[in-house]
Amino acid sequence: MNLIIEMVVFTNSMFCSIPTWKLGNPSKIKQHCSTDILKSPTLISCQAKRCCDCYDMYKELVPYAKAWSWQKTIVDERKAQIERDEDLADTLIVLQHQPVYTLGTGSSEENILFDVKNASFELYRTERGGEVTYHGPGQLVMYPIINLRYHKMDLHWYLRSLEEVIIRVLSSSFSIVASRIDGLTGVWVGGRKLAAIGIRVSQWVTYHGLALNVTTDLSPFQQIVPCGIHDRQVGSIKGLLREHSHSNGRGTENLQDIDDVQLIDITHKSLVKEFCEVFQVDLQCKPSPLLIS
Repeated sequence: MNLIIEMVVFTNSMFCSIPTWKLGNPSKIKQHCSTDILKSPTLISCQAKRCCDCYDMYKELVPYAKAWSWQKTIVDERKAQIERDEDLADTLIVLQHQPVYTLGTGSSEENILFDVKNASFELYRTERGGEVTYHGPGQLVMYPIINLRYHKMDLHWYLRSLEEVIIRVLSSSFSIVASRIDGLTGVWVGGRKLAAIGIRVSQWVTYHGLALNVTTDLSPFQQIVPCGIHDRQVGSIKGLLREHSHSNGRGTENLQDIDDVQLIDITHKSLVKEFCEVFQVDLQCKPSPLLIS
């Protein structure tokens, strides 16, 4: 199960350190919420459902360490709000990462197939659950920071709900039939894993999240045993659409010919929509502070 409940601190000279999160100049703040999302009636008010602040940087390649540090800052703020009975909204961060390898709390370095002292990309050991994985351009990442007290205080339910978001996206937007595999966390099409999930939960507040391969270059996965699973491969939406280019599935004839930017846009829009449906939240798009060095 790819989850961890209590905080653990790691130090290892072979792994990258965690920077302090900094906010950019307010005058330089960016916002990438799409026009369609901004027009959505779910953004008008948060009276019927729980509010969810959305920091949408899906077109940005955000350094992993800065996004990680920011998540922990938000979690600390959320827990303080809970103590004051002022926790009024969840948070959703959407982005892409610069190329990076990450490990979970109990990840085995035996699943790393390269010399960690001479790694091609940065390498971080984090406090999330799960084994080693890769993040990079063309992969959409969602970090929900939600208070499960307002949803369901059940970690299995939360993991299955994240999987459900992705399964719905693949079905509704691409006519791809995806599934779960007993005993394994994530979303699968055939024997290939399209989405990885690794979470952390502290005082019922979640962070870390899910990563969906859309147009991702899959070659960096060859340098690891993804998620510690030896007998299965990873896949991407783009790769599946190419393979099924001659099928009669609804919509696949047109989708096979779209470019990478359009494919990311379509997937992003669907991810946000399905997240709102599964978790029954109303999004409030917030300006996303620039990540600075």
